Amino acid sequence: MELKNKVALVTGGGTGIGRAVCLELSRRGAILAVNYSRSEAEAQETVQLITHQGGQVIAVQADVSKDQEVRHMVDTIALQFGTIDLLVNNASITSHIPLDNLEAATEEIWDTLFDVNVKGMFFCARAVAPYMKKNKQGAIVNLGSIAGQTGLGSSLPYAVSKAAVHGLTKSLARALAPEIRVNCIAPGAVATRWWAGREEQMHKLAPNLLLQRIATPEDIAKFICSALEQEAMTGQIVTVDSGQTL
Repeated sequence: MELKNKVALVTGGGTGIGRAVCLELSRRGAILAVNYSRSEAEAQETVQLITHQGGQVIAVQADVSKDQEVRHMVDTIALQFGTIDLLVNNASITSHIPLDNLEAATEEIWDTLFDVNVKGMFFCARAVAPYMKKNKQGAIVNLGSIAGQTGLGSSLPYAVSKAAVHGLTKSLARALAPEIRVNCIAPGAVATRWWAGREEQMHKLAPNLLLQRIATPEDIAKFICSALEQEAMTGQIVTVDSGQTL
């Protein structure tokens, strides 16, 4: 799929991988809707960066865990730009809990992580699907994680939520075919603010990776754009982790 002049919604587009995806899509000629929940200042910075590149962009607020907010956001984008062609389900949250501390994985943490990381991605996909179906083409990329493959991660509920994202990807790929392709990128360690306060741990990890480097948000963004473009792929979970899981 040619990305030029396609309308793309990127959830959690104000920071990290989300911002990098927005900038890369803009460089490829896409029209951007930068979603944010609470990070308005960061989302507006992303908008300014894209505007300075000469791109078309708006920022739209919505908590992706709230179905009605998602539907309103999608309708707002479609009213502004006419349709939605691409969705990058990037918005995710975590809680840092030692894996063996089962008591710390409270019901509230389970609910909060699944509401955003899993239900939020489903709500966004469901809301954009009618526009893509009408256009007879569309592409969705969900952000998974190697945590969903290995069971290791910032917390047990986070790892399980990302495994659910991988399953959601396969189910949506079946449900939305043939018009809409749905794939998932599963990054390993990425140099984002999620490492805040644990930078030393990140730097210790890098030499142990096969490629001896931590992926950057830009690395992941380029691969996401490639997945959006690839018309012969759907339902796939693609690992991008510098060899971390080998």
